[in-house]
Amino acid sequence: MQLHDLSYRFGSETWLHPMDLTLTQGVNVLLGATLAGKTTLLRLMAGLERPTTGRIMIGGRDVTGVPVRQRNISMVYQQFINYPSLTVYENIASPLRIARLPEATIEQRVQSLAATLRLTPFLERRPAQLSGGQQQRIALARALAKDTDLILLDEPLVNLDYKLREDLRNQLSQLFAQRRITVVYATTEPQEALQLGGHTVLLAEGRLIQSGPTLEVFRRPATLAAARAFSDPPLNEIRAQIDAASSTAVLPGGVRLPLPRALALLANTSSEVVLGIRAHHLTTIARTGASAISGRVELAEISGSETYLHVASDGLSLVAHLPGVHELALGQPCSLHVDPADVYCFDAHGQLMFAPE
Repeated sequence: MQLHDLSYRFGSETWLHPMDLTLTQGVNVLLGATLAGKTTLLRLMAGLERPTTGRIMIGGRDVTGVPVRQRNISMVYQQFINYPSLTVYENIASPLRIARLPEATIEQRVQSLAATLRLTPFLERRPAQLSGGQQQRIALARALAKDTDLILLDEPLVNLDYKLREDLRNQLSQLFAQRRITVVYATTEPQEALQLGGHTVLLAEGRLIQSGPTLEVFRRPATLAAARAFSDPPLNEIRAQIDAASSTAVLPGGVRLPLPRALALLANTSSEVVLGIRAHHLTTIARTGASAISGRVELAEISGSETYLHVASDGLSLVAHLPGVHELALGQPCSLHVDPADVYCFDAHGQLMFAPE
């Protein structure tokens, strides 16, 4: 699937700025915060909206002006839509009956999807008799039952509980891998993009900021904006001065961070940089070669078996993602340690200078 110079305006507002994008067979994740443009882009792909400029190509065919009913696609929204008068079985089977498939094929496909999505015990019930999570799974099963070229999923698991969301995400990845189709999956969660794999498209304020294989985009964000979009908790950003003489970056408060050799070679090209440190690269444990940033605890947020530690230091507010449960008192002195090799470096214009290996 290709998008050429695609944009969308609503009144005087630009909701999607012109973009060129190729979506590959397999999973393509649209990742971005709320109002980044993900749903608008999905609606354009589906044919529910017409772009202001540009073309949409599916399988080499220009479908820009083709009505949604004439596109071989299926779509699932955050808010599930099911037929209330039909049983769960008939809801899943409905697109197959419209396609006039043999009854044996319908039975096999419905039973297989029901087993995968844990709906088998409920096939004779009506949607209203089930929980919200179960109803969302019905909508997913119906979309997956269709033999389509393109599946569009707009945060389909957001309303499910954590455990079910994890299980379904793994199952969906397996289902997609078994079928030669293009899947576009919108989410606000970087962790979900990493778990789904495939390719990731980063969107921010209606702009395409980077796309490519998911791990490559995560490991080498081309810009500070891309690093922000692909970090949860938010990226720790520190403005620093490069001291070329000592090959160090000087942080607020005077802390010096040794520059990796690859960055030291660039030291003369920029005097002011922005250092980016992902939360999981900060630790309270001193390590050989690591630099320490001292401060005080602002908050120790325990989430399950993990702790998000917020530390204030010389005007900075840093967040560390620590494994395990850590009970730290507010205001308690605390040092965070980081390996210089784990630090991203961006120039004053937000362009990537150095990324960890």
